[in-house]
Amino acid sequence: MPPTSPSDTASTLLERVWTDIGLRPHGADDHLGAAGETPLPSRLATAELAWCSVRAVGLVSGIRTPPDGDRIAMSYRSDRVLTIDRAAPTVWAPLSGFWQTADGWIRTHANYPHHAAALRGALSLRDESTARDLERIVGDRRSDEVVAAVADAGGLAVRVLPEQPAVDRALRRSPLVELERSRDRSRVTGRIGSGARPLDGIRVLDLTRVIAGPVCTRTLALLGADVLRLDPPHLPEPEWQHFDTGHGKRSALLDARTEHFRALLDHADVVVLGYRSSSLARLGVAADDLLARHPSLVVAELSAWGCDRPERAGFDSLVQAESGIAVVESPDGVRPGVLPAQALDHSAGYLLAAGVIAALRRQEDEGGGFRISTSLRRVAAELLGMARQDEPQPAREFDTAPHVATFDVDGLRLTTARPALPGLEFAAPRRWSRDQPRW
Repeated sequence: MPPTSPSDTASTLLERVWTDIGLRPHGADDHLGAAGETPLPSRLATAELAWCSVRAVGLVSGIRTPPDGDRIAMSYRSDRVLTIDRAAPTVWAPLSGFWQTADGWIRTHANYPHHAAALRGALSLRDESTARDLERIVGDRRSDEVVAAVADAGGLAVRVLPEQPAVDRALRRSPLVELERSRDRSRVTGRIGSGARPLDGIRVLDLTRVIAGPVCTRTLALLGADVLRLDPPHLPEPEWQHFDTGHGKRSALLDARTEHFRALLDHADVVVLGYRSSSLARLGVAADDLLARHPSLVVAELSAWGCDRPERAGFDSLVQAESGIAVVESPDGVRPGVLPAQALDHSAGYLLAAGVIAALRRQEDEGGGFRISTSLRRVAAELLGMARQDEPQPAREFDTAPHVATFDVDGLRLTTARPALPGLEFAAPRRWSRDQPRW
């Protein structure tokens, strides 16, 4: 692949975003060279992807100041600076990671208790089993055999695969951020731009979890939206994870099948979906269902693998492994590697937020509802198609102190990364699930 400058890479990616969302903000081409200053060293263009994802949101929101590369790097690695009462949480569970099999490597994700239980059940591991036990059991088995057994039990595991250029080329022929206008043409006025911040007065129902969806809704809250996150009563969330991405939101538990949920939906302007589309369809809250009942809604969908794989769950780490990123980023040509941050998650979240804001702006002129979607796998395909280098640049050290904030949350001393968008500051996160489900 011919050498490409950070500026050229950034310009190409931003052009794609403007084409996809049908809105080209004034000043979109300013200061593109700053993309190369983001310290996220990798063989792939992770720094450029991160910088452009944040820049896209800023420009669509009317923020002309370019983002700071150090601040973006801190934001994308926010789980590494998060502390609660000065203690760092355990981010990865013992059974999550890469494991060598008889014919290759697999990657597991067992951070949630139900996924860990499914993994143990599939491989006949005891509750007290360690990483070494898992390593021993899978070491003599074929990768596809282990992955199939874990999937059948309801767990999460994928094979570590090399790049698939034909698959990636096909994915890149589709929009990076897909924005589709509904058939409804009713006028929607006065929703955006009337307050001190661009999204003041916008009500966002947040049906997401983990990183990408919460990054999207955290960004909307930062820009002024009233964000209410709702979680199913039966599905616990690690509180540290919500502290990392819950800034400025309220959070409550509510069953989506209740009249109370439908009443909240009646007064929402935006709904952000982050669960498998098949699960949402069974509850009657998939994007098509929502727009059929509320034709002027803006509905944003995020998935791991894309809308054509509605039953398949996934996370950033699994998509990196199966898409070929883990092979590209191998430290020694044998062991799988990782990106310097969960960049697929964070970039998908920012790009989805840019699509939501663009849809709200277009509603003012065009009316109707909008459906916005992207996936971690689609972002991975974009990254794999960007310029790359043989070896990562050496990590550049920088002072992290200006890029973190400290909050008091119900007596807990919480330290988190500050916003990647310039000129704005987060409101404190609240305790997960402690709010009332109401606007």
